[in-house]
Amino acid sequence: MQSYFSLPTAAAGFFVSAWLLMIFAGIVSTDVGIKPYGYSTSMVLTIGLWLVIAPAAGAIAGAGGRGKPGR
Repeated sequence: MQSYFSLPTAAAGFFVSAWLLMIFAGIVSTDVGIKPYGYSTSMVLTIGLWLVIAPAAGAIAGAGGRGKPGR
C-alpha cells in the first residue's frame, strides 16, 4: 500500500519544492544579484535539481551496504 501513495507524495513534494525555491530566490535575489523569477521557471529549476540530486542520493544510499566485503 505504501507504493500506492509514493507517486502523489512525490508530486506534492515537487510542487512544494518549486514553490519554496521561488520564495527563497525572491528573498535572496538582491543579495545574490539575480532577478526574481516566477513559478514556472522555479518548476524547471526544480526538475533540473531533482535530475541531478536523485542519482547522487541513490548512489550514496546504495553504497552503504557495500562498505564491508567480508559480510
